[in-house]
Formats: sequence, C-alpha cells, structure tokens
Amino acid sequence: MVDDEVTPEALGPVPWGSRLLGPADEGSLRRRIRVQALLTAPLILGNVVGIAVAIVLIAFVLPGPSVLTWKLALLNFVAAPVYIALALVAGLVWGTTWGLRTLRWAIDPDHVPTEREQIAATAVPRRLVVQQAVLWLGGMALLTPLYASIDPAFVPKFVLGGAFSAIVVCANSYLIAEFALRVVTARVLDAAPSRRRRGIGVFGRSALMWVVGSATPIALLMVVAVLALSGMDVSTARLAVCVLSLGGATLVFGSLLMAQALSATVAPIRGVRGALRRVEDGALDVAVPVYDGTELGELQSGFNRMVAGLREREQLRDLFGRHVGRDVAAAALARNPGLGGEELEAAALFIDIIGSTTMAATRPAPEIVAILNRFFAIVVDEVERHGGLVNKFEGDAALAVFGAPAPIADPAAAALAAARAIRERVRATTEFDAGIGVAAGRVVAGNVGAHRRYEFTVIGDAVNEAARLCELAKQDSARLLASAGTVAAANPEEGELWTVGEAVTLRGRVEPTRLARP
Repeated sequence: MVDDEVTPEALGPVPWGSRLLGPADEGSLRRRIRVQALLTAPLILGNVVGIAVAIVLIAFVLPGPSVLTWKLALLNFVAAPVYIALALVAGLVWGTTWGLRTLRWAIDPDHVPTEREQIAATAVPRRLVVQQAVLWLGGMALLTPLYASIDPAFVPKFVLGGAFSAIVVCANSYLIAEFALRVVTARVLDAAPSRRRRGIGVFGRSALMWVVGSATPIALLMVVAVLALSGMDVSTARLAVCVLSLGGATLVFGSLLMAQALSATVAPIRGVRGALRRVEDGALDVAVPVYDGTELGELQSGFNRMVAGLREREQLRDLFGRHVGRDVAAAALARNPGLGGEELEAAALFIDIIGSTTMAATRPAPEIVAILNRFFAIVVDEVERHGGLVNKFEGDAALAVFGAPAPIADPAAAALAAARAIRERVRATTEFDAGIGVAAGRVVAGNVGAHRRYEFTVIGDAVNEAARLCELAKQDSARLLASAGTVAAANPEEGELWTVGEAVTLRGRVEPTRLARP
C-alpha cells in the first residue's frame, strides 16, 4: 500500500495520507464500511498467503521426513484443513465482533471518545496481532503433536515453518491495522492531544522491517544449518532449496512489509511538506490531520501549533497595523522601538466634520458611528493612496502625516493632493461637510509616552498650524485651507492647482499665515 503523494492542491482530498481512506467529508456509514473492508480483506488475504507459505516450507523446503505420504492422509486432508478453516472463521468473527464493539463510538461523527474508548481504540492494532498470534500458535500446538506422534522428526519442520509464517502474518497485521484505522486514530488524538506515542514508533517500525526482512529468515537458515551439523540428513540439494526458497520469500515479503512500513512513515511527512508549501504561499488556514500515533504524529501536531502561532501573530500584526498604521507597525517590527523621536521634514493634514455636535444630539448613536466610519474610510483611503499615514482619530477628526515614519519624495505635494481628493469625495458621497487644514515644515516624529505604554506621534509647528487652518476652514467656503509655505514647498504641478490669498494670524500664533485655497 503506497500512499499518494500529498501536494498543496491534493491535501484536502487526501487528508489521511492515502486516497484509499477516503475524503475528510465522507459519511459515517460509508467510512465504517471502508474501514471494515480495509481491515478485514487484507488480514484474511495475509493469513491465506501465510498458510500457503507454511505449507510450502513444511512440504517442500525444510529438511526432514516428507509429509506427502498416505499414512498422513488423515492429518493432511482432514485435521489440518479443518483447523485452518475454523481458525480463519474464528479470526474473522472474533476480530470483527470485537472490533465493532470497540470502535462503535466512531460511527457517530460528533461523539468525543472517552478515556476508556481512547485506550481501547489505540490498542486495536496490538490486539489484532495478539489474536493472529493466538490462532497461529494454536495451530502449531495442535498439529505439531499430531504429526510428531507419527514421526518426532516432524517437530522441527512444523515449528520452523509455522513460526516463520506467523511472524510475517503478525507483522503484516499490525501495519494493516495502523493504516486502516488512521481515521479513528486521528479522532482519538484530536480528543486527547497528549495521547501521543501510542504506536510502536518509527524505531519500532524499522525494527519490524529488520525482524521480518533479515532476522527471521537468517535465523531460520541458521537453525537448518545447526540441524545439519547435529546429524540430520540434509542433502546439498535440500540445503540449496532452503536457501533459495527462504531468500525468495525474504525478497518478496520483506519488500512488501518494507513498503508498508515506509509508506506509514512517509505519509505524515508528505502531508506536512504539502502543508508547508501552502504556508509558504501565504495560506495560514492550513491544518494537517494528526493520525499517526508515533513521533510523526508529534510532527503533525507541532506543525499545526506552529501554523496556529503564525496565524495568531499575523492577526496581531494586522490588528497592530490597523491601530497605529501600516508604516508605523512595519517600522516597529523591523527594529526595537523606544521612546524618543527625530526631526524631519513632513506635512500634516487635519480634518474635522462640520456640525458633528448637532448630529450627535439629533441622531441615534449607531447612525453617528456609521457616518463616522464612512467618513474615515474616505480619509484613510486617500491618505494611504498618497503615501501618508493616518496618525490619530480624535472623535470626529483625524490627523494624517506625510513623510513620517516612512519618508516620501514630496510630503507637501502629497498632503495637498490628498486634501483635494478627500474634499471632493466627501462632497460627492456624504450628506455632511468637513474642514481641512494642511501645513508642512520641520516636525519631531517618534514614540511618546512611558516605557510600558507609548504611541507614535508627530509634534511640531506644522501640526499646530494644520489644526488651526482646519478650524478656520470650517467657516471658509472652500472648506480646505493650506499655508502658502506648504504650496511653495510642493512641486510646481501641484502648486499650480492652488491660489494664494490673504494673510491671517491664526489662533495661538504670533506670525501671520498666508492662506492658500484650491
């Protein structure tokens, strides 16, 4: 059973590492039938093949007296077949009845398994191996004495042939059960994340491959050699047949078991690899099913925790950026921020809704909030489109900065262009109006506050001037005023769109300011 490779596109349809296990949204009845079929059919087939291998070893390969004689007809054609048939039926009924009873809770997709159900479910592969071993040992315990009563020399043949087949069948049963019950294991691990390492582990799977692929056949050959040295009549031809037969069986069954074990090991890694590619492409809603009870399950779970952490971090980054502005957030994340600031050239844009007090007194609060949100959406859109930063929302007013913290080539022109765009959009799309003031000059931009709580802000004469111009713009028909110095600092293309007018002394200032209107 070689699992399909999990790619970013195929991760959804192949949640358990193989298409044989079905999709994640499969119905409970179909999934029950699928799991039962994947569990029962391979186990029966494995036992039938194991019985055939045991018969071949005992009848044709291993040294000793021949079992193909008429005096053994009763044992060969009655006793052995009857036990084999009864063992297959008993194993099927025993395993199916016990398995359905143990995994009955898995039929309900909404049922959370209890501690007892979790322990029983994770023990199913081991219990199936024990059942297989009991039936095989029972056959050896019954048939070996019967044949030994005819000739004691049959004992080594039956013990060696039966033991080899039993080991291969039991190893195969464990790997099949682990594969077929991945969906159940995933639910157990989801209900109890601490219930990791309930399987034999990656090391155990590797040891299982070694036992079946190397240790068992080599040990069997060594026993044959010991029997030959101890005086048993073993011809050269018989010894060659043993070596060739056991070597062929090792190549076939060892390869199959190795493919199963490697597939079980590689499938979780492929799933995580495919999910990693999706994360690299920017998808943080990825989660791999945790269906492996070994260290690889811890890898799957660790990946999910990592992506959850990245998702939480990205949410914090997004929330941080929404609160302080993308540029401020990027600057804070790029370096270790601290208190203090730097002096630089920037432009400030101050905007305030006209008549907001009357609106607050005459309209319900939800409507006021909706109006402010529509208003600020226009402000943020135009400010960011022109390379600025909305530094503060103050009730129904906002302060935008151009040139800090991220420098731009012409902060004065950007602020003037943004102000014109905001005025036109507010007039065209809202039922209210707003005053806008723009000023440029030297400001101090940095973090102000205490070491445990501070915020980015801009302080300087240009900011104060923009606020006063905004107050004056509320009474001006243009609704937008800038200082003549700001227009002069902007590029000629933007300056041509403004007209310089009278000079006024703004509140709180000594020197007069010459006004400019679009």
